[in-house]
Amino acid sequence: MAGVPRPWTRPLPAAVLLGGAAEALFLVRLSVPHQPVFDEVHYVPAARTLLTLAAPANIEHPLLGKTLIAAGMALFGDTPLGWRVMSTLAATAVVVGVFAILQLLYASVRTSATGAVLTVLGFTVYVQARIAMLDGFMAAFVVAGGALFVWAMGRGGWGRLLASAACLGLGVACKWTALPYVGLAGLAFLYLKRKGRFAGVPLVGGAAAFGAAATLAYLLTFAPAFLYTHDPMTLARLLPFQAEMYARQTQILPNHTYQSAWWSWPLDLRPVWYLYERADGAQRGILMIGNPVVMWGGLAAVVACGWAWVEDGDRRPLALALVWVFSLAIWAAIPKSLGFFYYYYLSSIWLAVAIAAAFHHWRARLRHWDAAFVAAAAALFLYFFPILSAQALPSPDAFHRWTWLKSWV
Repeated sequence: MAGVPRPWTRPLPAAVLLGGAAEALFLVRLSVPHQPVFDEVHYVPAARTLLTLAAPANIEHPLLGKTLIAAGMALFGDTPLGWRVMSTLAATAVVVGVFAILQLLYASVRTSATGAVLTVLGFTVYVQARIAMLDGFMAAFVVAGGALFVWAMGRGGWGRLLASAACLGLGVACKWTALPYVGLAGLAFLYLKRKGRFAGVPLVGGAAAFGAAATLAYLLTFAPAFLYTHDPMTLARLLPFQAEMYARQTQILPNHTYQSAWWSWPLDLRPVWYLYERADGAQRGILMIGNPVVMWGGLAAVVACGWAWVEDGDRRPLALALVWVFSLAIWAAIPKSLGFFYYYYLSSIWLAVAIAAAFHHWRARLRHWDAAFVAAAAALFLYFFPILSAQALPSPDAFHRWTWLKSWV
């Protein structure tokens, strides 16, 4: 019928289509390889123990991420599919969350879809979607919390604000690296409230409720620990246990082959081989690396977002650029003895958001350059796909085809 908009030109159907396509992509050959990959050797056994409620395991991290892995195993069995399936849902939530953030800020399906598609094509989300690690769950809750915060900022009301706080608290319950985002959101609330946002929510009461909701959501995720057969958690131990977790997370660790400094991550200098060996009857590899088009182009987009504020006074792209800066800066302060490129996971997601925002702001000058940029990112995604998805490789030295830099080996 003439004049009726196509589904993909409307926000909700477009988000559903993109989310469904992303989930389908993440699920293809999810069980390959049929062996634990990289840090799955830590988290799968911990989830297995959690399923039985036998005793504490992998206590340097909170419970929620391992609980979600265990839920997948309860649904689909103690198999590679069971280990990883919940990670695919977390990654899909990231894709849809990016779409929602951009749609709420710009009310443009084209801009929102650009950010969501680049999130998938950026390599990092695809790789983390297919491995049972904690970072994917943490990112899903942080991005969802960010989307809810932007929604609350625009519409006001307690419900969305507290839902945002709860999501961020659940992100912390997956991995503590989400904790700075709770502080960032709290500061943003105080600033925006003074600018007239969040109508109906008092300044002091809103800030206190935000912190309380995040804390309560975090603490509730320890409920399974109270049911352990051996050494169960108690209310008296719950807070001291956090100090024990902190001590374990900040201990000095021996050097690692793939360790890297935080300043090198935006440059894509030292990725991590999650797998490179014979598995399932063939040589296979999984390289946790960022798509150079998105990683390097995203740095230019961050600068462009800042310049958009200087030239036109538009705070939206500036805010998104500052979120990326914040996401990287926290790693200069976090007392970790070792760093790895996958710590850049959340930052890589914010780059996709910044790219979409930059193209939106400069639309009159750049016209269809966003489509060309997405096409270039897609071309590299297809080129690197064999070592993102553990495809069978022709020989043990096949990695030379994709290792452009010596530091990628």
